[in-house]
Amino acid sequence: NVQAQTEKGAMAAGGSISFGFGDDYSNIGIGAKYQYNIIDNLRLEPSVNYYFKKDNGSMWDLCANVHYLFALYEGLNFYPLAGIGVAGLKIHDHDWTHSSTGFAFNIGAGFEYMFTSNVSANVEYKYRICSGDFVPDRSLLTLGVAYHF
Repeated sequence: NVQAQTEKGAMAAGGSISFGFGDDYSNIGIGAKYQYNIIDNLRLEPSVNYYFKKDNGSMWDLCANVHYLFALYEGLNFYPLAGIGVAGLKIHDHDWTHSSTGFAFNIGAGFEYMFTSNVSANVEYKYRICSGDFVPDRSLLTLGVAYHF
């Protein structure tokens, strides 16, 4: 069943908790993701994330990453990732609000472990480069779970 999770047409959906950190700013976020194997071992993962308000700022992103899965052991996969998307930052300061949006480019890697034939958990690190004037480049450390169907 583990091999079936890396074959063309395999699908999964799940959620995640992320810790975003950069030069001066860090916060925690939650997200949802969908995974679809385009071909054997090559997976597309669109996701949406919201990073909670901290120091008067909140962030969000909508991205699509590509993972290439390498089986390391029975049930354990390693994957490099790359992706693109849109990211935003909203600053709330009493009566003043400022929003900025920019393109996001991701690069990173992760590990996925299949606990059962339908349930997996993953940990990944990615670095996000953003094109927006005020949207910061940042590192993201994510823990996630997925249900495979």
